[in-house]
Amino acid sequence: MKIASYNVNGINGRIDILLQWLEESQPDVVCLQELKAPDQKFPIKAIEAAGYGAVWHGQKSWNGVAILARGEEPLLTRKGLPGDPDDVQSRYIEALVDGILIGNVYLPNGNPSPGPKFDYKLAWLSRLQDYAAELIELDVPVVIAGDYNIIPTELDVYKPERWADDALFRAEVRDAFRKLLAQGWTDAIRRLHADERIYTFWDYIRNAYGRNAGLRLDHFLLSPGLADDLSRAEVDTHVRGWAHTSDHAPVWIELLDDLKKGAE
Repeated sequence: MKIASYNVNGINGRIDILLQWLEESQPDVVCLQELKAPDQKFPIKAIEAAGYGAVWHGQKSWNGVAILARGEEPLLTRKGLPGDPDDVQSRYIEALVDGILIGNVYLPNGNPSPGPKFDYKLAWLSRLQDYAAELIELDVPVVIAGDYNIIPTELDVYKPERWADDALFRAEVRDAFRKLLAQGWTDAIRRLHADERIYTFWDYIRNAYGRNAGLRLDHFLLSPGLADDLSRAEVDTHVRGWAHTSDHAPVWIELLDDLKKGAE
């Protein structure tokens, strides 16, 4: 089972890029972030024509998350992260696909820090920790994928010294990520590429992609029991080099087929 995550940075403006990548990569499940479209503007007809069912949680001009499943309809289980009924930002969606619970996250950027946006990010991370602890207790396999807007370690950024005070790399944020892992979650990329310098994001400015001046912001967290069924974890780096593409590249993992037994 191939599960992918892709911050599309505007789904309608980059629908051709998304469809081209779907045709090339053929993932079974896709978590999309930063749709930048309200629910009624989600391009469901184009997605269905590509062979995918979808559930989505949109927002005009900002945020927005979706889960696609090839040849079937994902079973929606949640829209929105619990813990703050006043939070109206569309940053979390969850669905069951072939016995695997898929959580799709788009964490706040948090800049400038310190400040209200950084405080919101830390509060959001606290809510995610609480909910992730609940998910890990479920008797089903769980994957929490998406754009975490977190650089976990110095290995995940091209020049760590330049990012020390950035909300993506501040100590509080990296500590929150470590606390998630301490619950029992596995960072899929690092499970299979422990010491490699791997990036998933390159800014549009200063030829960042050409210089490979990147960041690893997009992650897959696997619940206990899934780590041993992880067979591949890769980044489609070349997609970042396409014309008019997102500043993120798609990231994907492959899980052994016998995983589907989890909820059967």
